[in-house]
Amino acid sequence: MTKTIVVKIGTSSLTQPETGQLALSTIATLAETLCHLRTQGHRVILVSSGAVGVGCARLGLTERPKAIALKQAVAAVGQGRLIRIYDDLFTTLQQAIAQVLLTRSDLVQRSRYLNAYNTFQELLGLGVIPIVNENDTVAIDELKFGDNDTLSALVASLVEADWLFLLTDVDRLYSADPRSVPDARPIALVSSIKELAELQIGSQGSQWGTGGMVTKISAARIAIAAGVRTVITQGRFPRNIEKIIQGELIGTHFEPQPEPTSARKRWIAYGLLPLGKLYLDEGAIAAISLGGKSLLAAGIKLVEGEFRTQDAVQLCDTNGNEIARGLVNYNSDELQKIRGCHSREISAILGYAGVETVIHRDNLVLI
Repeated sequence: MTKTIVVKIGTSSLTQPETGQLALSTIATLAETLCHLRTQGHRVILVSSGAVGVGCARLGLTERPKAIALKQAVAAVGQGRLIRIYDDLFTTLQQAIAQVLLTRSDLVQRSRYLNAYNTFQELLGLGVIPIVNENDTVAIDELKFGDNDTLSALVASLVEADWLFLLTDVDRLYSADPRSVPDARPIALVSSIKELAELQIGSQGSQWGTGGMVTKISAARIAIAAGVRTVITQGRFPRNIEKIIQGELIGTHFEPQPEPTSARKRWIAYGLLPLGKLYLDEGAIAAISLGGKSLLAAGIKLVEGEFRTQDAVQLCDTNGNEIARGLVNYNSDELQKIRGCHSREISAILGYAGVETVIHRDNLVLI
C-alpha cells in the first residue's frame, strides 16, 4: 500500500560533530534508503538541514554565525553545495529530485499554502523526491520556521503524510537528557502528547544545528494532530526507516490522533503566525473547549497585541496557557472596547453593526 513519507534529517546527522564536514556515508545510505522506498511505490519527501553548517565548513568558519546577514550569506554558500551532493547521489541511483525552498510566508497566505500543496502533489505524482529546506537566504526572524523539525511537521501536515521521521543524533526520546542523566528512561511509545508534560527535555541543539529535543516534541505535536505517525530515531542508521515501516519498534513512536483536524484548521493552528492574545474567563474556556462553541466578547478579559480583522490570535487562560487559536472578526482596537460585553451591546458601543461572534467555531481550533 502506497504511503506518503516525510523524512527530516538534522545537521547533527548530516555532518561530523567536530568539524562540520559532511558525513558522506550517512547521506549516501539515506539516498539509497529513500530510493528503495520509491521503488516500493511510496511517495517520499526529504527535509534536509545543513545549509548553514555546510557553508561554515566551506568557508572555514569555526562556529555558526549569529548575525542574520552573515548567516544568510553562509546559507547561500552551503545550500548550493548541499543540493549538488544530493543531486550527484540520487542521479547515480537514477532518481529525480527537486529543490523546494520555503519561507513561513509561503504557508501564512492561504493561496500560497494551497499552491505549495499543489506543487508537492505534482512532484510526488511524477515520482520525484522533493528536497525541502527553509529559504534561509531571504527568511527574516519574524517569519522563520525556527528549525527544520517544525518545517518538516508542517510539510507532513500539508501533504497529509502517513509517516514523519525525525532523524537525529540520539536513538530515541528519553525521560531526561541521557548525556547528563545516566539513568534516564528510554521511551518507545507515546500514545498521547500529554504524557510528555513531566519530562526533563533539554533544549540545546548541536553546535552546527538549531534544533534539540524540545523542537522535535513540538514537531510531533503538530504532526500527530494532522494524523501523521511520527518517529524520532538515530540519523546515522537511515536503513532503520524501512524496518520501522515494516513494524519494528525502533526509536520513539508518537501515535497520531484518531480524528485529525481538518486541513483548514491545521493551517490556522500551525501555518499562521498569531499576532495577538485574548485572555478568557473560565466560562468561555469551557464553552470552546468542551462545548464546541464560538467565542463571544463577553468571555474576553484582556486583549494583547495589535491585529486586524481575520488575523490569527492565541486564546489563553488567565495564566497565559494557550487553549486555542482562531481568526478574529474584530481588530484589536474594537476588541479593547467590546471585551466583557454581551453581543447585543456591540452595535451601540462601536457605533455600527457588528457580528455576534469574535471568533466563529469554524475558524477556531483547539491546541
